[in-house]
Amino acid sequence: MTIQDELAPTLEFWKWRSEGACQGFPELFYHDETERKGLRRAKEHAAKQVCESCPVLEQCRDYSLSVGESYGVWGGMTEMERHRILGRQRTG
Repeated sequence: MTIQDELAPTLEFWKWRSEGACQGFPELFYHDETERKGLRRAKEHAAKQVCESCPVLEQCRDYSLSVGESYGVWGGMTEMERHRILGRQRTG
């Protein structure tokens, strides 16, 4: 068995991420805790605009909700939007 064979399930699981419109824009999708709220909201808005044309939007959204992703914009949803859907209180 080769390393490629061993990694095949993992590579297949994450394949959708390489097709995301967000590739190359990590600064839009995650914020620094020291950023002011206005800058954070502007970045979230810009990230959501990138998501609108993303070919893997649904996979990204489903993944983030299934694992309870706490940080960043995933599938066109902010941390707060995911927290509301999952019935959680915002922690940060």
